[in-house]
Amino acid sequence: MPEVTLTTLSYGGDCLGRLPDGRVVFVPFGIPGEKVAIEILADNKNFARGKLVKVLEPSTKRIEPTCKHFGRCGGCHAQHMTYEAQLEYKAAILSEQLTRVGKLADPPNPQVIQSPNQYQYRNNLRFHINDTGKLGFRAPHSDRIIPVSECHLPEKAIQEAWPFIELEADSGIEQIELRCGMDGELLITLEGSAETAPEFETEAGLSAVYAGQGGRIILAGEDLLPMQVCQRSFQVSGGSFFQVNTRMAEAMITTLKENLVYSGKTILADLYCGVGLFSAFFAGEVKEVIGVELSPDACLDFAANLDEFDNVSLYEGAVESVLPRLEVKADVVILDPPRAGLHPKALEALMAAKPAQIAYISCDPATLARDLGKMVAGGYHIEKVCLLDLFPQTFHIESMVFLSKHSD
Repeated sequence: MPEVTLTTLSYGGDCLGRLPDGRVVFVPFGIPGEKVAIEILADNKNFARGKLVKVLEPSTKRIEPTCKHFGRCGGCHAQHMTYEAQLEYKAAILSEQLTRVGKLADPPNPQVIQSPNQYQYRNNLRFHINDTGKLGFRAPHSDRIIPVSECHLPEKAIQEAWPFIELEADSGIEQIELRCGMDGELLITLEGSAETAPEFETEAGLSAVYAGQGGRIILAGEDLLPMQVCQRSFQVSGGSFFQVNTRMAEAMITTLKENLVYSGKTILADLYCGVGLFSAFFAGEVKEVIGVELSPDACLDFAANLDEFDNVSLYEGAVESVLPRLEVKADVVILDPPRAGLHPKALEALMAAKPAQIAYISCDPATLARDLGKMVAGGYHIEKVCLLDLFPQTFHIESMVFLSKHSD
């Protein structure tokens, strides 16, 4: 059984070390500086994957995990280390991705904005269903579903409700999503491949939807929830994206307002605008807001959430298709693209539009770094890098980068 000294935490949660033959080995649930005994699970020519069997020399940053399923369930990756250590390593990984992937010579050190809650922070949780009808999560690096009897990440209302969900082994339900809104209201979405909805019983007050081949079918209540951020209410349909950490969504709004330069003469474009979370907090303070969003459900929510403003326009479509055709040029742009980052045509159109300031929100540091490298090459300067920890206990990194245009 090889003994390895771990050196670096990588994006994805694995800790790196070197085998006696010099090859890199990836070991989940380790901490840099620890000496561990491992079992080799995958042996390749240039690297290996290992399983941590015993910690021989533990780090001072190692703590006892909160959840009994930690290490088997793939939902969490960092319960074995202090929260301060989690933030330290995430900041280091973000900086490393910016320099290595983005080829950025000297990016600003990330300003770390921690989550007020390290547990019970998620307003949305998705379970997989195993062949006996039990709820669980996928094991690390596997399609195997691990049934769970506890989970400490969701908000209290979800945490109290999900253990009472019972399914037959042949229900046809493959996944279940629970979303928590204002005042603990719940929406449960049952997902399967059949066109018709299964039989479903629920207590009064719980909304339920079946999402199958025939689209979304309401089983009880409504297919939407009211969410609240910074004392403002938002309509969020079941099929629309919304930030999973409500308290940190508030921190995102605060960070944007503190770092963007805008006035009553500013034209602001909110690209990948979703239900209008960001637009809603700027519409009353700028000349014009332009939203662009592909999801039809999110567009309907955006229209409802910003109905009070007459200086807001919304374009339904892909950013790479809409942005090149926009006749109005924005002074300030907020970007919140999916994990894949900016489409090349969207980036090209953005650089051609030359907004004075850009706020790039990202959930993937590698694609962020790739896009930032091209933006800097296109004449932009990185003013500030923020790491907003929306996902404590996991390897996921949410960041917000502010860029300004060099004067020609």
